Amino acid sequence: MASIQSNPATRNAPLPPRSLAARLGITSVARADLRRRYMQSGSKFVKIMGTEVHYVDEGHGDTIVMIHGFASSLHTWNRVADELKRSYRVIRLDLPPFGVTGPLRSSSGEIETMNLPTYRRFIDTFMQALGVTRATLIGNSLGGLISWDYAVRHRDAVERLVLIDSAGFPMKLPIYIGLFNSALVRMSSPWWLPEAIIKSAVRNVYGDPRKIDAVTLRRYVEFFHGEGTREAIGKMVPTLDFTEVDTNVLKTLSVPSMVLWGAKDRWIPTAHAAEFASRIPGATSVMYPGLGHIPMEEAPERVLVDLRAFLGTPAAAATASGEATRDAAV
Repeated sequence: MASIQSNPATRNAPLPPRSLAARLGITSVARADLRRRYMQSGSKFVKIMGTEVHYVDEGHGDTIVMIHGFASSLHTWNRVADELKRSYRVIRLDLPPFGVTGPLRSSSGEIETMNLPTYRRFIDTFMQALGVTRATLIGNSLGGLISWDYAVRHRDAVERLVLIDSAGFPMKLPIYIGLFNSALVRMSSPWWLPEAIIKSAVRNVYGDPRKIDAVTLRRYVEFFHGEGTREAIGKMVPTLDFTEVDTNVLKTLSVPSMVLWGAKDRWIPTAHAAEFASRIPGATSVMYPGLGHIPMEEAPERVLVDLRAFLGTPAAAATASGEATRDAAV
């Protein structure tokens, strides 16, 4: 599966230096600059709730919608999507207030608070805008919560469900997110947030931080420093109270489901994998030794083996190659 490996030249290419003000988070990265740097060949935009939402829509066949997690972007699915788009229509989007999309704003220009009811309106509108009436949903972290909540609310619209280190059960917020529950951090972060803190947070979501290349690390930093994003996160984090989420409704789902989890996830307890698998009738579960909170980005070749088996992708050669990769990784 050589096609999903990172380009060594890209990984090793020197990055342009950032100014001291940029590194300290005193300045923000303009949305136009983020578009220029991080749009992909398949990038498109659709206006949702007053904001131009960045998404990529590639391939043909049954539809798969991939939804990323907190402070991430559609880029986290790059290598998985590159493979699956050979057999499926694969849609990825930048959830607000993250990635190229950035915050939703009211008609007066005020940044919207991204709580669960707002995400419900957003994802429903996005699906309608793209004409998606039935799809397989694959969600990671916050995107997992949005995915299973959508499946509960639109039972005939979801063909399959894949949850990767999904949110939903009561938990203590990771320290890097919980910081924004402090009024002082919320007030100061739009004007000062050193990139060293963001880099530390990104390394924390990998099982093996040595796997993160400089280009990926820079992308996370610049998206977090994107214009308006820190202010939006400050409004969003205090609403992340998972004790208010009804997870018992998972027992009523009747959609083929799979739960994937990194055994070294430091953000969401690994015990939650068993909770999801036991509550969703018939769900299968896979735990990945050595991987962290975003296994599909950290080791896409391992995740693809299980995705292909679950989705039933008719690609015997690719499956055989994936099995060989898994054997080598054991």
